[in-house]
Amino acid sequence: MAPQSETTYDVLQAHSKAARARVDFDHRCKVLRERLCEQDFLENKGLGNEIGFFTFCYDASLELEMRAFVANLQADAAKGALPCNLIVKNLYDAFLGILEKKRILAAVPKQELKHGCDHQLKQLSKIATPEAFAAALDYEPHKPGDVLLLTGVGEVYPLLRVHTLLDNMHVGFSDIPVIVAYPGRFDGRSFDLFNKLGDGNYYRAFDIA
Repeated sequence: MAPQSETTYDVLQAHSKAARARVDFDHRCKVLRERLCEQDFLENKGLGNEIGFFTFCYDASLELEMRAFVANLQADAAKGALPCNLIVKNLYDAFLGILEKKRILAAVPKQELKHGCDHQLKQLSKIATPEAFAAALDYEPHKPGDVLLLTGVGEVYPLLRVHTLLDNMHVGFSDIPVIVAYPGRFDGRSFDLFNKLGDGNYYRAFDIA
């Protein structure tokens, strides 16, 4: 059994990490609310020649808080408290929609039991491609003031990686801001899912804070 002093140190370290994650999350929530009220942000201005792709990074331990925050943003936008049309799309729901459209959703559990997870993942990756996800997320028409907020990144890993999705959204979503709720880190060059898993390089997004 660890000495009392060492155990206390570990507890304090964990508490300190959780506290920092909470402070950072609260700060990012405030910044995002402010950005959703800025006309330049809503019009994708001030980005040079870059498209308006943004990340909202947060610690995965705050997933429930993130969902509550998104729900509050949706409610505020719906009642006019935010000057934008906030469109929230969950990537896992998009994945299920792709399978439903192919009429294979009901067969997936049986196939997984028969062939195993690894085989199933390879088969699904041929159907639920980044291109298919981008198409499933698109809608028409895009209107001034629209903001697309993507959730569910952790739910579709490792089937879909954020950098490959964004690569396939350049053309269809260049006219509106797109925000990815990301449970991990993005340093402007690479994604780190859950602060543990390397999730690919990407250079054309901006961290919201």
